[in-house]
Amino acid sequence: MKKLAVLTLAVLALGGVASADIQAPPGSQYTSTRKLGRALGNIVYGFIEIPEQIVRKTDTDGRKAGWSYGAVDGTSRTLKRLTYGFYELFTFTCPTYRGTFKPPYERCGEDNRIQMNPHDGLSEFPPQLGSESQFYHTRTQSY
Repeated sequence: MKKLAVLTLAVLALGGVASADIQAPPGSQYTSTRKLGRALGNIVYGFIEIPEQIVRKTDTDGRKAGWSYGAVDGTSRTLKRLTYGFYELFTFTCPTYRGTFKPPYERCGEDNRIQMNPHDGLSEFPPQLGSESQFYHTRTQSY
């Protein structure tokens, strides 16, 4: 009888563990500390958008466009990053974007969201100059 009780208890314990949901919800990586880090990153390193956009516009449209349109676009992105940075700094303890801590980068457009890729939209964190070691592929391909 004692063996049956131990066996039943073991099966119930293993069954409870096996049926537990161990997956994290989609927004679990967005926390208040990440929001604070994003705010400080946007405030401190947001100015890097100016040389970044000059280089990108020079690569795609030429030197004159890079130094004129790239500088203006980089300045605009820098001001956006500063605005979002100070907004997120003052509200980092509150889940402000749809009840989550996700970045609130929005714009008027067809989908009302800035694309979160580093090529054409604001990324979550400011770009870094030089080689980007976290990418294992190239951004452009040349022959």
